[in-house]
Amino acid sequence: MPEKDKLIWLFFRFSGRVSRAAYFLAGLLLAVIQAFLLYRFTLVPEESSAGQGWAAAFWIVMVVAVWANIALSVKRLHDIGKPGIIAAALFIPVISIVAFIALCLIPGNPGPNQYGQRPNAPAGG
Repeated sequence: MPEKDKLIWLFFRFSGRVSRAAYFLAGLLLAVIQAFLLYRFTLVPEESSAGQGWAAAFWIVMVVAVWANIALSVKRLHDIGKPGIIAAALFIPVISIVAFIALCLIPGNPGPNQYGQRPNAPAGG
């Protein structure tokens, strides 16, 4: 699978499994990008066109990041043999932090499971 396809699968698809390390690093990358855009927004004067641009960029990235976090969490849940619907817990404020930490710590199923042959690959990959 070409590298571009792997990134699209990692951040935007719901099939397959993802390991703890890949889940943590992808989540960290999303958080850093969001923090950078928010930081840039805070540096520009209020009501300036640059401020509006940074705000728009932040909100666009925020929407994409929500989708990506859900996709990552579904695949991480698949790796531990759980259904992806449990990722809905990420929308509950305090539980979302606990769920992220748990998904970073709970080891995946060794070997194949009903969601894929191996971690960090689409189902059937």
